[in-house]
Amino acid sequence: MRIGFDAKRAAQNRTGLGNYSRFVLRILQQQFPEDEQYLYLPNPRKTQFLPLFPKASSKSVFPKGFWTSLRSFWRVWGISGYIRRDKIDLFHGLSNELPLNIVSARCPSVVTIHDLIFLHCPEYYHWIDRKIYDLKFRLACKHADRVIAVSEYTKREIMSYYGTAEEKIDVVYQGCDPAFSAPIEQEKLEEVRNRYSLPRRFVLYVGSIEERKNLMLVAKAIKKGEKREDFKVVAVGKRTKYADDIVAYLEKNGIRDRFLFFHNVPFADLPSFYRLATAFVYPSRIEGFGIPLLEAISSRLPAIGCTGSCLEEAGGPGSIYVDPNDAEAMAEALHKVMGDADLRQQMIKAGLDHAKLFTDINLAIQLHNVYEKIKTEQK
Repeated sequence: MRIGFDAKRAAQNRTGLGNYSRFVLRILQQQFPEDEQYLYLPNPRKTQFLPLFPKASSKSVFPKGFWTSLRSFWRVWGISGYIRRDKIDLFHGLSNELPLNIVSARCPSVVTIHDLIFLHCPEYYHWIDRKIYDLKFRLACKHADRVIAVSEYTKREIMSYYGTAEEKIDVVYQGCDPAFSAPIEQEKLEEVRNRYSLPRRFVLYVGSIEERKNLMLVAKAIKKGEKREDFKVVAVGKRTKYADDIVAYLEKNGIRDRFLFFHNVPFADLPSFYRLATAFVYPSRIEGFGIPLLEAISSRLPAIGCTGSCLEEAGGPGSIYVDPNDAEAMAEALHKVMGDADLRQQMIKAGLDHAKLFTDINLAIQLHNVYEKIKTEQK
């Protein structure tokens, strides 16, 4: 099968949609090497992350001629002509959108929708961004032959906001990088611990430090339990103004020393952070899936998340979940997990069992089954 992909995010985005795009391309290349992958990329000078996955059976396609001066417009309009020219059997929009005129490509298509947070929580987005996202997502769901949702929660959101028929939506989860489940040499672990001066006992958080991710809940929980706890919190992620708000809260309450913040940690070091931690916390209010939780349980870490969206799907039944507004419950969960080695072992075992659902081969087969379903429906 000759499959076309909107691969802009795979080439240009280090995290989030970029990780998902590279994940899909990698597992399909590994499990279905007979397929041809055509990667549609708007700019040949912005492909810095493409080397992160094998390219034996892929071909990069860039705009030419008139379109080189309108690269962004090519991605939403011009690609369709190239899809028709390249005789693509199926086109996959990996990051919530399809070319606006995809129907003119005369090629079946599928789109992956990651989340509709901009509709569910509009306060986190500028109004013009919400309008653009809504237009692109709505048209993609309308024109695609099938829609892939990255969680059951996202599937329900698509049905609720866009009225997409349930039978048109397939849930195919995202997996995480194999590095999180792979063994790590003790020498590497100690080198990372020493280089970052990591404590012996700490709770890890990984993710952008922004309001929606709700790290302030953990700060408030630490304040509530400060007299009975001795562990620290290590937060790894992009810094925003919200991080300054957390630091101000910590300083005001005399617990600044309980938090360590790290930004721009290279991916090569990230699995070691997980492996060195005692537990993991992900207090996000809303997600499309929640990859950090899956990374945590794959790394043999007991995990604590929050209710309200899809985190139970990522962390599984062995993790603990609390209300995203309940600092008391978060303080109790942290105390319980950090103070009970037997409980941690039980959670680790349950987490590893749940992580088996997200193997590369399982998810590659599920994705390819969606493609085959579209081919069958076209006949």
